[in-house]
Amino acid sequence: METMSNPYPKKMHDTYEDEEERKHFQRIVSAFKYYKNHSLLRVKKTESYLLSLPAHHQKLLSKYREHLQEVKRCIENNDEIIKLIIKDVAHIFENVSPATAQTESVRKVHLTLNPRPVMADQEKVQATIKQLVRDWSVEGTEERMACYQPIIDEIMNQFPLEYWYEPLKLKTLYIYNSYCDIVKHSSEKYEMIDVQILVPGAGLGRLAYEIARRGYTCQGNEFSLFMLFASHFVLNKCRGVNSYQVHPWVHQYMNNLKPEHQTQAVFFPDVNPSDLPENAQFSMAAGDFLEVYTENNHWDCVATCFFIDCANNVVQFIETIYKILKPGGIWINLGPLLYHFSDMPMEDSIEPSYDVVRDVIQGFGFQLEKEETRVKTRYAQNINSMLQCEYNSVYFVCRKPKRHIDNMSHRNGTESNGMQEQEN
Repeated sequence: METMSNPYPKKMHDTYEDEEERKHFQRIVSAFKYYKNHSLLRVKKTESYLLSLPAHHQKLLSKYREHLQEVKRCIENNDEIIKLIIKDVAHIFENVSPATAQTESVRKVHLTLNPRPVMADQEKVQATIKQLVRDWSVEGTEERMACYQPIIDEIMNQFPLEYWYEPLKLKTLYIYNSYCDIVKHSSEKYEMIDVQILVPGAGLGRLAYEIARRGYTCQGNEFSLFMLFASHFVLNKCRGVNSYQVHPWVHQYMNNLKPEHQTQAVFFPDVNPSDLPENAQFSMAAGDFLEVYTENNHWDCVATCFFIDCANNVVQFIETIYKILKPGGIWINLGPLLYHFSDMPMEDSIEPSYDVVRDVIQGFGFQLEKEETRVKTRYAQNINSMLQCEYNSVYFVCRKPKRHIDNMSHRNGTESNGMQEQEN
């Protein structure tokens, strides 16, 4: 993978010099390390109760007891993957400063465990394992087709590749690897004129990877260290196809039709993440979207998938997207409005309906070009489960005008709107 011309996003310099950030980093590492113990305690609780049942009940549940042994083996297997994910994680962000190496305190942060991690952190570790299925397995293909493909298709429609190439003499490019290494690439015959695409809330990076694989300059942005650790492992450490396996549903003790549905093994990655065109420009940037991306008029396209409801204040996300897009740039969005901070203790949140969100989008000056509601989507679902969750998501494409539009003014006695401006 390659990074953008500026591999050191704003505020990444000081992130891990701050004591609170170091504690947060350590807490996430501890959560991964505690995964096996926490998960096995859950099995032990069930086993203890099973042993307290009448003997004839236990006899009837002999297959269930064998199944619990298999559950423990699956947890052990997952833990082996987790060990690979967090191996050397203290070095992931070594390139946050071009002048100095990572401080010794951060290098050692993974050596000391915090007190027992909270349940919420364990749920995020489990969610990270399921995210491997969604983004990097054959089993996740259907979800990716529903969620990612409309975005990819729109990008290719808006920026046709044949119009974005120009002849280029053979030359050598030195670019930074997405996390720390400097790598050397040779580009032959053609280099794409920069079409800068940003994917905030990139998760494990598959959408950004697919965009870059098609020849665009793409940067994924992610705030969650759970996601960043796992994406670093997949994108920089995994070589070959289906070389690892996890058991993503092993923690789902309910709504299983068959025992093997809980212990199902899923192989990843379904593609070789290193198989990118030689001239591909692909990077992952860590940090808060609102803090990292402050340069106005920079991006040709912002693609968001299951992202805008991750804000305390969705209006702030919309405002930032508008500012960082180039005039004429497009914003492509697909997802629900789950509003992750709603009813969360110690967190503020607003939860406007989509109609209100649309008004806000147009209020900032966006021209709404496409819109579709009730788009059937799922998120990291176990297709064999007796319980299924499906979203009626919203898909839209909107454009930042090529010239400034004041939506608070009236023109010809009529309030301007996105569609009218597009036609004029």
